[in-house]
Amino acid sequence: IREGFGKYSGMTRENAREEIVNDLKISGDLIKVEPHTHNVGSCYRCHATVEPYASKQWFVRMEELAKPAILAVKNGEINFIPKRFEKTYFNWMENIRDWCISRQLWWGHRIPAYHCESCGNIDVSEQTITSCSKCNSNKINRDEDTLDTWFSSALWPFSTLGWPEKTEDFEYFYPTTMLVTGYDIITFWVSKMIFSGIEHTGEAPFKDVYIHGLVRDSKGRKMSKSLGNGVDPLEVIDEYGADALRFSLVQNISAGNDMRYIPSKVEAGGNFANKIWNAAKFALSYIDKEEKTDIIDKELLTEDKWILTKLGNVILEVTNSIDNYEIGVAIQLIYDFIWSDICDTYIEMIKPRLYSKDKGYNVAVSVLNYILINALKLLHPYMPFVTEKVFLELKHDEESIMVSQWPVKKYNFEKEEKIINECIEGIKQLRNIRAEANVPTSKKAKGIIVSEKHINELELSKEMLLKMGYFEKLSFKEEINNNEVNKMTAIYLQNMDIYIDMSSIIDEEAEKEKLLEEKANANKELKRAEGMLSNERFISKAPETLVNAEKEKVKKYSELILKIEESLNKY
Repeated sequence: IREGFGKYSGMTRENAREEIVNDLKISGDLIKVEPHTHNVGSCYRCHATVEPYASKQWFVRMEELAKPAILAVKNGEINFIPKRFEKTYFNWMENIRDWCISRQLWWGHRIPAYHCESCGNIDVSEQTITSCSKCNSNKINRDEDTLDTWFSSALWPFSTLGWPEKTEDFEYFYPTTMLVTGYDIITFWVSKMIFSGIEHTGEAPFKDVYIHGLVRDSKGRKMSKSLGNGVDPLEVIDEYGADALRFSLVQNISAGNDMRYIPSKVEAGGNFANKIWNAAKFALSYIDKEEKTDIIDKELLTEDKWILTKLGNVILEVTNSIDNYEIGVAIQLIYDFIWSDICDTYIEMIKPRLYSKDKGYNVAVSVLNYILINALKLLHPYMPFVTEKVFLELKHDEESIMVSQWPVKKYNFEKEEKIINECIEGIKQLRNIRAEANVPTSKKAKGIIVSEKHINELELSKEMLLKMGYFEKLSFKEEINNNEVNKMTAIYLQNMDIYIDMSSIIDEEAEKEKLLEEKANANKELKRAEGMLSNERFISKAPETLVNAEKEKVKKYSELILKIEESLNKY
């Protein structure tokens, strides 16, 4: 409500509008009134309509400032990642208008302009003005407006380093390497940092601009106060931990694409932290900080060489992914290596050596300590707290994981890696066979592994294979007579064959009866499908999808019967 508008003074804007329309009708100046749909701006807090209001503001002329900033991106001095966001930048900068830098706010950097009450002169100065430069009057008032927040934050890359003084920090750190920000402020912040940096220092403020997406809710909506779908990170951290939250926000992300906040992903991050903690707890029960943990190559067993080679490959892949800003790819590689290769596989492989403390015990402890140290270093940028805590417990000479050396590939045993990969595949098939026959893990079987090339390497890992394959007895041969394995179940791999004597661990009669029942059911389904396909009425009237479904059933049950008959031939 404002004064100075004649009869309309003191009215609300709604009442004033009605009164103006009535006055136009009375004067005969109103032609017609009709509805009109258009976009009306509203306050994001109270949702009241925002009314246009003409006022004097401060502006920065942009044409000359924009030119070198555009050129810096076009000539590759500054790179956007992903590159497609250069289009947003160019669209803004090439169509730039003069920048309104004044804001009517209580808080902010106050505009350094001084108004003379006597003559109306305006002085702009870095120093406080106490008298007018034109009339010498001391009736001076500083402009009440503040600078646009982006005007201040645009100075960040160099003002934080001591600029305008040429400080040691400024000389060393400027220009900076990389800016990480969201695509929603490319026009507000990124563009202004670039032209401000070039204007004030003569150099672009950074080399790379990594653009990440926005965190949205589980339905893909932008988090906002009005929707009430925001998430308090402190509450999440209290429940799951900071590492779990960080992990959930980088897992499966790609540059420039939005991500969804899903509580189950945070829970998965917490489970991963627990997995690391438990693996470390297990390892620390064997690692003696007084004992040497140097790795002696000649003492390494095949599975040790496998995990060291796996580690070396992961180091290269993760380093390359991070260098190329593939953040989501890198964390998935680390996750798979720690969870699957270290925890689920290697630790299980070396348990016989650790429990017996026999041959190979010391090297197993040394390798476990080594791979955990390096895996934690790879994970540290993503999960800094649990990695630092565990790292300090392991045996090494480094003060903190934060200042430790980034891992490098040291070992490469390609042959042993392939051998153990085949063994893992064979063990998976072996366990599937046992599961299908409902054989408990407590029942151990006799087995034979036949390999023309890798007998020595396989024999070194005998204890591991006995445990993981649930073998009671295991022999190794370069070749075998078919009569020796006639009644045994075979698993054929590229460089080895694995035979297991199932007759010693299953009830053959019960298994045979089960297979006969399965064959009878399969024959019944096969005859039903064949009957449908021999019915001309069904073929002519049924939809093509149904006809094709019956054909698939004929194929499926025919193949199943052949497999069952193959299994029956063993009894």
